[in-house]
Amino acid sequence: MLNNYFSEMVDVVFAYGGILDKYIGDAMMAIFGTPFKKPEDPDNAVCVANEMIVTLRAHNEKRRQAGHHPIDIGIGINTGEVVAGNIGSPKRMEYTVIGDGVNLASRMEGATKYYGSKILISEFTREKLKQTPLLRQLDLIRVKGKDQPVAVFEVLDFHTEESFPNLAKILRLFDQGSCHYHSQDWSAAIRSFEGALNLNPKDRPSELFRNRCLHYQLNSPGDDWDGVWALTEK
Repeated sequence: MLNNYFSEMVDVVFAYGGILDKYIGDAMMAIFGTPFKKPEDPDNAVCVANEMIVTLRAHNEKRRQAGHHPIDIGIGINTGEVVAGNIGSPKRMEYTVIGDGVNLASRMEGATKYYGSKILISEFTREKLKQTPLLRQLDLIRVKGKDQPVAVFEVLDFHTEESFPNLAKILRLFDQGSCHYHSQDWSAAIRSFEGALNLNPKDRPSELFRNRCLHYQLNSPGDDWDGVWALTEK
């Protein structure tokens, strides 16, 4: 199963100039911009993520026809400085990248489970994009082991009307809800998020923020609240 899955996903990475760094169990790590940096590296990474989900959709249809369960994945992307080179021991060396930039990409991938999203990118990738993908700003998070909060964006280009009904309307309602959320107008925020859920009950981010607002209605976060959500898990 993994060999078939990896074969299709690696082809997508290579099609946009990415480098397959390594397999990590049932995950794969790809890098863009090393050893040779290009201005379009962040855009290529986002294009790869979108196409991986589209490819997975077709792959899962073949699995369904064969009587197998579908595969679900999450993708995290970050842009930043890394240490790149041959790392290991004299008996085995491999070219790879390490550093906080890599760790944050891993945190983005882990956060897809929490937000129920397929693709998450950091604000640092968003700042470097030259194209304009369909994005939703989800949250301001503080990842485990770091003090500085990071804005998180959900990539949505791969969706169809079937996979995400009423997407444009929901994005408008979610943005309205987020504005009310950060101004601590919990009642108005709840109305916006519930409006989004009425259009698509499976929209996990709208459900998450609705539930947060319900909690904050009864448990005020205080005047010093900065809107940052701490992710305690990797």
